[in-house]
Amino acid sequence: MKLQRTSRIAALLAAGSLALTACSDADQAGSDAAAGTDDASAAPESSLEGSLAGIGSSAQSAAMEAWIAGFQSKNEGVTITYDPQGSGAGREQFIAGGVDFAGSDAALDEEELASAEERCGDGGVVEVPLYISPIAVAFNLPGVESLNLKPETIAGIFTQKITKWNAPEIAEDNPDAELPDLDITPVNRSDKSGTTENFTEYLAATAPDVWTEEPSGDWPIPGGEAGQGTSGVIQATTASEGGITYADASQVGELGTVKVGVGEEFVEYSPEAAAAVVEASPRVEGRPEGSLAVELARDTTESGSYPIVLVAYTIACGSYEDEDKGKMVGAFLQYLASEEAQAAAAENAGSAPISEQLRTDALAVLEKIGA
Repeated sequence: MKLQRTSRIAALLAAGSLALTACSDADQAGSDAAAGTDDASAAPESSLEGSLAGIGSSAQSAAMEAWIAGFQSKNEGVTITYDPQGSGAGREQFIAGGVDFAGSDAALDEEELASAEERCGDGGVVEVPLYISPIAVAFNLPGVESLNLKPETIAGIFTQKITKWNAPEIAEDNPDAELPDLDITPVNRSDKSGTTENFTEYLAATAPDVWTEEPSGDWPIPGGEAGQGTSGVIQATTASEGGITYADASQVGELGTVKVGVGEEFVEYSPEAAAAVVEASPRVEGRPEGSLAVELARDTTESGSYPIVLVAYTIACGSYEDEDKGKMVGAFLQYLASEEAQAAAAENAGSAPISEQLRTDALAVLEKIGA
């Protein structure tokens, strides 16, 4: 698999961005076992001090909020901020040296990878998938909570070839639904987005005769409506009767959602169904030692698998000129891979915890940061 993108983000979209910070006065280090005692007051205090800044994926903002709160409760001398401007902004700012780490809903492409390795120097770049979440196809159709849609039908809707909700392609797989004679309004991301790249990869893999565009983080089809970030497309779809969009499943709210055609069945999104696809997917070949990028099996026919899945990577350097910063980055990313942090993300964002095998592989990489 070649990871390539054809366009670069021209400028950061600072307006309306949200800096996520969290802190806690309690020292809940959870290090009783390490201290060899059941007395929490005897747990050693963290020696880490300083600040870290990250930018990136808006899809994982809820998870990042939980992660920052959990880590800072154990490391009171550390302050972490995360600005969910989008995956493209995260990758660009990390490569430029503007942030300490980035969140991205897609792995670095070949050009970005080369630039990131140049930025990181001898320590190399680290690229680890720590957030797994289904991308929901969500719609606003009063009285209809769920629809069955085949990949070709989804592609036809988003290429604007299927324009009515009572179109025969939709009605055929939804005989019990009351489908109105209402225009379909596709809503796409206006910003460069890893969610868009994942969604268009799915369309290209499963409906190539209908979706003829190359996968891209920039939405390629003119027309329809657009929104900035995950919140923007959800807001636009909620405000538009007949609207349909794609977004991180944890943020669709009260919108109706699609069961996706997989083999001979229609599969509803869930963290478990999303994790099943990742487990069945091989690693991308030819990547550096610190990269655990996966080639998702978008066209799977495995029962119970949900193929429209987002795998968000945390991107960092293997070493930093400031040794203390390197230790903080290493400690923070190791925490993200922990069972505790993955459970917190699942509760706060509805994501799928990473597998034990992926945790083992990730920690083998992350423990070297700042060491």
